[in-house]
Amino acid sequence: MPLRAPATDCLTPATGTPRWRPGRARALAGALLLVGLAGCTAPPLPALRPPTPAQWRTVADTPAAPPTDLHGWWHAFGDAGLDRLVDQALARNLDVAQALEHLRAARAMQRRADERFRPELHAKTEDAIDPDASASFFVAGFDAVWELDLFGRGTAVQRTSQGELAGAAADLRAAQVTLVAEVVRNWLELRAAQQQQHWLTQIRDARRQQSDLLAVRAHLQLASAQDTAQAQAALAQAEADLSEPRASIATSAQQLAVLLGQSEPDPAWFDAAPPPTLGRWHLAQAPADLLRSRPEIAHAQAEVLRAAGAAGLARADRYPRVALGGSLVWSTNLTTHRRTDDNALASLGPIIDIPLFDWGMRAAQAHASEHELKASVLAYRQAVLQGVAEVETALARVREQDEYERHCADALRALGQADAIVARRVALKLASPAERAQSTIARDQAQLALAQARTRRGLAFVALFKALGGAPLPAVDTSALAQEPR
Repeated sequence: MPLRAPATDCLTPATGTPRWRPGRARALAGALLLVGLAGCTAPPLPALRPPTPAQWRTVADTPAAPPTDLHGWWHAFGDAGLDRLVDQALARNLDVAQALEHLRAARAMQRRADERFRPELHAKTEDAIDPDASASFFVAGFDAVWELDLFGRGTAVQRTSQGELAGAAADLRAAQVTLVAEVVRNWLELRAAQQQQHWLTQIRDARRQQSDLLAVRAHLQLASAQDTAQAQAALAQAEADLSEPRASIATSAQQLAVLLGQSEPDPAWFDAAPPPTLGRWHLAQAPADLLRSRPEIAHAQAEVLRAAGAAGLARADRYPRVALGGSLVWSTNLTTHRRTDDNALASLGPIIDIPLFDWGMRAAQAHASEHELKASVLAYRQAVLQGVAEVETALARVREQDEYERHCADALRALGQADAIVARRVALKLASPAERAQSTIARDQAQLALAQARTRRGLAFVALFKALGGAPLPAVDTSALAQEPR
């Protein structure tokens, strides 16, 4: 149970003449000085020691290419339409707008965090009735309280508010990173689905031609019923394969609309166009750059700051609260409607709140908060390890997709040469149109496989820069964010 020492009556009720006693003033000053010296600083912040390697283990880029800007990595696709979409999404997306408002709210609170330890003045009015119900009074006056910043309370409050601000900034950054990655991914999938639909349509038409030729040959008893049935089944499968890109086009367009904060897709998106092609790029970011760019790491660091603030407050709550208080009150007897000169009362003195019977609970809370602080440091180190692992995995994925795309391109070149040979043989009446149809189908399937390989390479590139935390910097001032030692 806390014990509160009330403010001392320092002025006479009627005249307000000071009645300070020199001995009491010296004792009060000495007591306050001793309390201040007992411990007014907060404990230092824990060392984070992020476990980052010196360099990336996997290299999957082109060193001769210029470094890719982390804050505009999607420009590597060279697609003006994609650039416009990203700009529109950053301006209209509702998740980013929510995160921005949360950041503004956190900043508003952080700017006023230190006012807790500034003098407060309150005006109040109330009515009071004598216990014997013989009179009622109207009371008006002022109360002033100034809590002293002792035992590191002010530093703890600042750390908590700065952690809230840093966490809100990390959330905004995370929303921007996710938004940009999702816009690019859906745009790539939309254009890839349109190209897939084109090549599947070509294959479907070739399958139909092949089925018609076999039907004629079967009518002339030059082909078996089995061959005809197999050709019809292949045609039906080619027709069924077209449903997947159509559904993907509709899904990607609708997702883009949501990301741009609108209810309907833009009709221009449905106009088929070649998919963006990833150009030459170079990864210039070192593993240590993750500590500044990856939102998950920044959020974990903010959690350490918040936990440090909570631990500091719990530690300070084990010691007394000391404040200076004063009041000035007037009262009027409403029963007699009479006001006399002796109804004014002024007081000034220290207010001391000392924990007594709940000290054990406060000590337990302080110990618990210290363990929570240690847990937040471990969570920060885990976030760094997770970030490094995701980037390494993404780099390996990009490298594998590069290899896969090269093999698909080699296969397409070989099948293109074979198809050209078959075309010359058909022109010389040395091969049948059915052979040319089969050759064309093989070539188109290789073209489809190459297009899908390029899309997967582009998506792997998106995953890499999302893992790196690539996105435009927030367009708001974050100078108030605390910079903690690594």
